[in-house]
Amino acid sequence: MEIDEKKEFVSKNEGHRQRVKDKFLKTKFENWQDYEILEFALFFVVPRKDTKDIAKNLIDKFGSLKELLHADYEEIMNSLKDVKGVKSHATLFLYFLKYFAIKYSEIKVKQKEKLSSPNEVVTYLRNLIGTSGEEKMYAIYLNASNQVIDCKKISDGTVSRSAVYPTLIAKDSLLKKARSVIVSHNHPGGTCKPSQNDIIATEAVQKALKTIEVILLDHIIVTATDYYSFKDNGLI
Repeated sequence: MEIDEKKEFVSKNEGHRQRVKDKFLKTKFENWQDYEILEFALFFVVPRKDTKDIAKNLIDKFGSLKELLHADYEEIMNSLKDVKGVKSHATLFLYFLKYFAIKYSEIKVKQKEKLSSPNEVVTYLRNLIGTSGEEKMYAIYLNASNQVIDCKKISDGTVSRSAVYPTLIAKDSLLKKARSVIVSHNHPGGTCKPSQNDIIATEAVQKALKTIEVILLDHIIVTATDYYSFKDNGLI
């Protein structure tokens, strides 16, 4: 009896999964709820289980799919503690999804023939550092045609207190033969408004780059939901 019930569940589950897959091929997530997208994603790492309840529980705990994907590894692991047999595998997969999206954004930015506005890099930067609880600074190096050469982390911790990174950015610009640079850091507090220290730090980077005839194109402050462009606001 138990074997028959197990077979019946597997059959119904496989049928449901196929219907969801067919729906994805037709709609590409259009008008899907967060838990439905997550349920579908979990098909690939949670075999022979009903992933709908798992997905709904995760969305309830984190509030949204976006917040789940912004969570750190330990948070996801703890939220899956009651899912037997697949906890570590599913945690790694969900954690991987964020960095897969970041890599995709990076590839898109690097393949741009020419960067002409901050909007073209903001999505990448927000995904990369916008949700971090620690302040981080990155530099994007560009060639004479405004094509991205490289994107590199410059510092962890409070950006405005670092006296080293202007020299590091200038040195890397020479090594990479960059003609211009965009710098970016995040504000974990949630507001993008630059502090006086941010403005002073930007001037220091601009001065260091000017000595080697490299242009500071912009300084972009990001959070999870917003950004501030020094260039657009007349500070560069």
